[in-house]
Amino acid sequence: MIEIDRWFDVLLNDAGISQEWIPLLRFVILISILTIVAFVAHYVTRRYVLKLLNVFFKKTPFQWDDILAEHKTFENLAHIVPAVIVKLAAPILFADFPRLQPFMIKLADVYIIIAAVLVVVSFLRAVEFILSKSPTFASKPLASYFQLIRIVLYIAAFIIILSILIGRSPLYFLSAFGAMTAILLLIFKDTILGLVASVQISANDVVRVGDWVEMPKFNADGDVIAINLNTVKIRNWDKTITAVPTYYFITESFKNWRGMQEFGGRRIKRTVLLNVRTIKFVDPKMREQFKKYELIRDFISSRQNEIEEYNRQKNVDTTQLINGRRMTNVGVFRRYVESYLQQHKGISQDMTILVRQLPVDDNGLPIEIYCFTNTVAWLEYESIQSDIFDHLLSAVSWFDLELFQQPAGSDITNAIEKLRIHPD
Repeated sequence: MIEIDRWFDVLLNDAGISQEWIPLLRFVILISILTIVAFVAHYVTRRYVLKLLNVFFKKTPFQWDDILAEHKTFENLAHIVPAVIVKLAAPILFADFPRLQPFMIKLADVYIIIAAVLVVVSFLRAVEFILSKSPTFASKPLASYFQLIRIVLYIAAFIIILSILIGRSPLYFLSAFGAMTAILLLIFKDTILGLVASVQISANDVVRVGDWVEMPKFNADGDVIAINLNTVKIRNWDKTITAVPTYYFITESFKNWRGMQEFGGRRIKRTVLLNVRTIKFVDPKMREQFKKYELIRDFISSRQNEIEEYNRQKNVDTTQLINGRRMTNVGVFRRYVESYLQQHKGISQDMTILVRQLPVDDNGLPIEIYCFTNTVAWLEYESIQSDIFDHLLSAVSWFDLELFQQPAGSDITNAIEKLRIHPD
């Protein structure tokens, strides 16, 4: 390098440059050459060396190298090449500028650290991607842990850069940070809460990526698509995305439908409202009509024999329907609903099938249907539920029952018309 300096000095002197300007002009020329060399080295590394490496990686049977290439791990390594060149050349280039030499070396060191951080971060993203594809870690909040690692990495890099620029030991800044603990806790409050929540979520298996969760407080109802350090992202059924702070999944209540999905059946719990004025005892004429219904034919016969035997033993006067034991049209209807559900191919027969009366209220007599479909798919579930109630709502009138509903405008109009036609 000394020979190069002398060669430049002779060249500039022969060009008629004043002696006092020769060192500065030589410095400018060498800096320009160094800049060009660093740029060319970076370009060649990215354009040709990395391209050859990518071609080689694609031919290997391993997948991890392709993933590292996709996350630009090797591309970020190319930034280190010009930084190393500058660091090696700085002591020679700035030999005539002793005050500027340490600063340029520090800048080169800072650049190397930044490039190294970019490499490590891209490597961590690749590892996170690889682990997320593994069935073992697919439902774990990996993003939270890797975000925490990246934050620690950024803080460590920041401390090292400060120590290089100021010329202090990193321990000096760590001791200063210790005195600022309260301020740091305030600044990173959400991050700390999110970290604690992520650990508890993972340890207790509270929620996983892919779970269907419902959180009314945040109007969230859909699938979990990401669990990060600070937020849990939920894609709602209307395709909007709700971001809920992670720690709310520990401090607030929410509904996780994973149990239903693992169980293999989704519950149907809905009522049919009957007009209590249409409830009556079953007379012989009605009984003969009910025997024509295939689902309850055997039930009507066996229950009638049981009732007649009971009334005969008790010597009951059966000339009046109210005496003794009798079937009612609402009881027969409940039995019909049970039989209908028990033969329905969309209802799981291994789970609870229940048809019951609820207390009478202003809306009539609620008959609750409680059962489970044999699928958890949303579209199939809604189709099965709709088919069942299409049939049951139509079947009510076949038992001399009426559905209850609040009077509509047309009902009031029809009633007024009847009064006009038949005022008495």
